[in-house]
Amino acid sequence: MGDAAPGTRALDRAADLVATVVHADEPMTFADLQDASGLAKSTTSRMLTALERSGLLERDAAGSYVAGRLFWLYAARHDPWDELVRLARPAMEAIGEATGETVHLSISRGDRVVQVAQVDSRYLLGTRDWTEVEVPSHCSALGKVFHAWHALEVPEGELERPTPQTLATPAALQRDCVRTRERGWAITADELEIGLTGVAVPVHGARGDVVAALGVSGPTPRLEGRLDELGRSLLDHATALSALLRGPAPHTPRDPARAQEVVA
Repeated sequence: MGDAAPGTRALDRAADLVATVVHADEPMTFADLQDASGLAKSTTSRMLTALERSGLLERDAAGSYVAGRLFWLYAARHDPWDELVRLARPAMEAIGEATGETVHLSISRGDRVVQVAQVDSRYLLGTRDWTEVEVPSHCSALGKVFHAWHALEVPEGELERPTPQTLATPAALQRDCVRTRERGWAITADELEIGLTGVAVPVHGARGDVVAALGVSGPTPRLEGRLDELGRSLLDHATALSALLRGPAPHTPRDPARAQEVVA
């Protein structure tokens, strides 16, 4: 490495810093990285700043360094469940804290809706683990999201009706999909179980397609007067999560000629 050009040496040092963080069992402090790299404090600081800016590293709440968003965005394309849950977890916890209700994150697989994460309600009434429960897609607000945004086809033939309030036909579901897209969120009220209401919104991926549904559910008496409020709040969180999944906008190099004009 002693014969390497200065630019190559800088790249090697930056790569070593990234590799050290990625291979570490826990987040690494600035001092840890400086000691491991043997670099001067100013050099370490400059390189870590550049690596943060590029998305290769980021800092956690304590200020220590962890692998950056580019790793998660890359991994999400190969293992979307785990990485989607990781990115969505802060939003889900914030929604749970604000609403007190059960918060859900679901994806579609084939013709099924699979719940991949849940934050439990703080109330005893309405608390249930839905991650192991298979629910007909047209009976849940999460499933209706996938139908409304064409991530799932509307089923053909008569639909299963767990309650008298459940949509009974594909035509009824199609009409519900139109209303869902118009307002921005899906609603179910007493359609899966009498006394259970849900609200859900779409989460968009890097290509603009719907990759997940984010929602809340709880007893109908607690939710029925708050549906619009919950829908708008969920939309705000889903928009932020969708932005995380898209990643940063590509950097546009400056025009050297224009830069010279500005300097002049």
